[in-house]
Amino acid sequence: MKHMKVFLLLLLSAFVLSSQAQQNAIATRIAEEKASGYAEGFNTHIEISDKSLNFLVIGDWGRHGGYHQKVVADQMAKVAATADLNFVVSVGDNFYPDGVQSTQDPSWNSSFENIYSNHMLFPDWWVVLGNHDYKGNIQAQIDYSKISRRWNMPATYFSQKIKLANGKELLLVFMDTNPFVSSYYEKSGNMRDNLALQDTAAQYKWLKETLADTASNIQWKIVVGHHPLYSGGMRKGKKDTEEIRLKFEALFNAAKVDAYVCGHEHDLQIIKPAKQFTTQFLSGAACEVRPSGATEGTEFWASDPGMMLFTLTTKELNIQVIHADGRVLHRKKISR
Repeated sequence: MKHMKVFLLLLLSAFVLSSQAQQNAIATRIAEEKASGYAEGFNTHIEISDKSLNFLVIGDWGRHGGYHQKVVADQMAKVAATADLNFVVSVGDNFYPDGVQSTQDPSWNSSFENIYSNHMLFPDWWVVLGNHDYKGNIQAQIDYSKISRRWNMPATYFSQKIKLANGKELLLVFMDTNPFVSSYYEKSGNMRDNLALQDTAAQYKWLKETLADTASNIQWKIVVGHHPLYSGGMRKGKKDTEEIRLKFEALFNAAKVDAYVCGHEHDLQIIKPAKQFTTQFLSGAACEVRPSGATEGTEFWASDPGMMLFTLTTKELNIQVIHADGRVLHRKKISR
């Protein structure tokens, strides 16, 4: 019993020291930015670790500043200012209702450039396509990467290796889930034409080979797509959701994918069914919000506007679900 008490005291002391270090890091960051003249707000509710890689995840956002888009964008800037953001991940449905028609489409300004205009939101944006993007010119979203310094979509699917401390790396894999939804092939217009250009067999082969990378310096594997494997929202039990699960769940588990990040549902969800290795993080509430709920494996859900903040070190992957008003709704930690 005595040894147990000592252990618990040591554990508590470590937690207190860790929390204090996080608070000190945030205080130092805020003080530095204020001294430099930044006066557009911070978020003191979040937690960050020393020397962590920090990125925001948003989805389903492009509505010309309507719904909750502007307030979420404002809070993103406050989080970015506090966390010293490295990049932003967009999980698709970047432009409603029907994507963009060209790199000169007015939606680039009304839904993106003029909304996410705060200086703190000018790190790289890594972007995938959603089903609404498929209703427009998807090549235009790829080509905009040559116009915008921050917009990055080199192809419909691609991957990046990002350096962490001590020579370790994050393998970040961006996929295009749209061609894997069979019901979309019944659509007409741009959706049909865009799908006709896709090769699902080639993408699946690429995905399998990319995730099979066993380099010893890969510390984390995160996959980004638009459609969820699981949902407690309006698409719970729907054929499209089940199709994506059947195609990718086993592959992600076999490849030891730590996190699958997605959207499509306009809410915030964290789901990890029993006996699955991969945790799904659904962040599709950067604009419109819909009713949601729980399903098998649900750890958290909210029908609130917001985003998710990922902070990575070589030992921990920390995810914070952040409301548009700045509150941290939920925290999850995955440890190595």
